[in-house]
Amino acid sequence: MKWILFLGALIGSGICCQQKFRGDQVFRVNVRNGDEISKLTQLMDSNHFKLNFWKSPSNFKRPVDLLVPSINLQSVKHFLKTQGLEYSVTIDDLQDLLDIEDEEMQLNEGKERSDSNFNYGAYHSLEAIYHEMDSIAADFPKLASRVKIGQTFEKRPMYVLKFSTGGGKRRPAIWLNAGIHSREWISQATAIWTARKIASEYGNDPAVTSILKKLDIFLLPVANPDGYVYTQTQNRLWRKTRSLNPGSHCIGTDPNRNWNASFAGKGTSDNPCSEVYHGPHAHSEVEVKSVVDFIQQHGNFKCFIDLHSYSQLLMYPYGYTVKKAPDAEELDEVARRAAKALASLSGTEYEVGPTCTTVYPASGSSIDWAYDNGIKYSFTFELRDTGHYGFLLPANQIIPTAEETWLGLKTIMEHVRDNLY
Repeated sequence: MKWILFLGALIGSGICCQQKFRGDQVFRVNVRNGDEISKLTQLMDSNHFKLNFWKSPSNFKRPVDLLVPSINLQSVKHFLKTQGLEYSVTIDDLQDLLDIEDEEMQLNEGKERSDSNFNYGAYHSLEAIYHEMDSIAADFPKLASRVKIGQTFEKRPMYVLKFSTGGGKRRPAIWLNAGIHSREWISQATAIWTARKIASEYGNDPAVTSILKKLDIFLLPVANPDGYVYTQTQNRLWRKTRSLNPGSHCIGTDPNRNWNASFAGKGTSDNPCSEVYHGPHAHSEVEVKSVVDFIQQHGNFKCFIDLHSYSQLLMYPYGYTVKKAPDAEELDEVARRAAKALASLSGTEYEVGPTCTTVYPASGSSIDWAYDNGIKYSFTFELRDTGHYGFLLPANQIIPTAEETWLGLKTIMEHVRDNLY
């Protein structure tokens, strides 16, 4: 009986069921020409070595990061060597980092159960994040409220925090999105920190006060709840939704290729097993459709910001074409000011530019959809780091990341405030 109870506790915490990555390594490949990009692209498309590309082949400036299963290490090393591709090992044993992360989370959860204080310097379960959203609404009842905007494929609720000083349902508004790719935990952590920051700075910070006098802010800290839960119970590196794909054993759609913005175009795949599978049709993912429906029904959003990781980039439309967006000059100027503000805290440097030429073509993205639907100020942040830890950014970097990101966000929001009409 004790063994059954122990097993049940492990299953509940996700420990016994998590996919293991013992001996798996992350390689960084420096690409020097189009031929090398082509070789890596073919390698990615073939999935012959069961690789997980953390940074896809894009352009000569940007290295490619790939997770290599331990069973295929020698084969991949041989392939890279014979193809003349230079590489280095950035993570020697992925499971070591995962074990540290898991241990820290368990210790933190134990502390929070005993003193009930939310630790913003730790990673949290979906349940804990939702509970903290309730706490923020309870602590600032005249400013913040938790709003349900829909439910996920697996029937979990989707909640946003609305910050408003009144003035009607259709006040000009800002949408802050995070965690659309579930493994990018620093984005969800930064978002919930930002929620508390917005609430506590109103009435204290003149900039935040003036922003909220003119605009409402809607913050969705976990845009892919099913995927997020899956990263904490089954596979830490899961990226997509958890919807079923009829006719395929592969699960999920990339929710940031599912928006109706050049749907199924460049930078996507029609293979359900691909990390960038676009889904059967635009807005097929209920998580995406819930946001789309809410924004369209509201009808007065002026800004859409999506938090991702990793790479330290600040990008604006377009992802689906190299063609310049009509407002590219202004968006570039705002993004550069935001990146400068962000760097002012601890020197973290961000690259700025349109998605398509800064990283790679990516059709069906959230910010392209927002921009094409009249939300002029649309930006994507790719948060820390540049690849040393990748998606497994240590918890001790959460607050430094959130604090510097806040300076960039505030710069953008001030510009939106000053250019409403």
